[in-house]
Amino acid sequence: MAERAGMQEGTARWDLCLSVFVAMVGPLIIVLVAGLDQRYGWSGAVAIWLQGTALLLFLAFGFLCAWAMAVNRFFSATVRLQSDRGHSVAKGGPYGIVRHPGYTAGIISNMATALVLESWIALIPAIIVVSGYIVRTALEDSFLQKNLPGYRDYTSTVQYRLIPGVW
Repeated sequence: MAERAGMQEGTARWDLCLSVFVAMVGPLIIVLVAGLDQRYGWSGAVAIWLQGTALLLFLAFGFLCAWAMAVNRFFSATVRLQSDRGHSVAKGGPYGIVRHPGYTAGIISNMATALVLESWIALIPAIIVVSGYIVRTALEDSFLQKNLPGYRDYTSTVQYRLIPGVW
């Protein structure tokens, strides 16, 4: 739990701002924009079926994130090599499908949040958060390939970072 709670010693410098943005600031902005949208009526209604679908996606990808945490004891809020804990490559569960299932879950959840809250305009900050996840994924993947023994071999087995067949 301590590892997953926040900034840890040894966190990659580039991740200090990115992790705070994608996990806290970005999602807060999405919710604030959605609230302002509801108050001032900036965008049109979101169909109830789309809200329901977005809610189901939000829940499903929440379970994906929980599954990733359960199978990867090195799942952390920040990017760092956990040498003090015998860091090794997680290959089970969702890590057999994509290399960063927690980020996949975060991306879908942030996009779904805007729609669940019935705000088309909140998709703008959601897309910015998604961009942060994409940058973070690329940087983390590069970091792990350079620093975590066995990760480069794992990338030849599990080729996709976020979405099977895409990237």
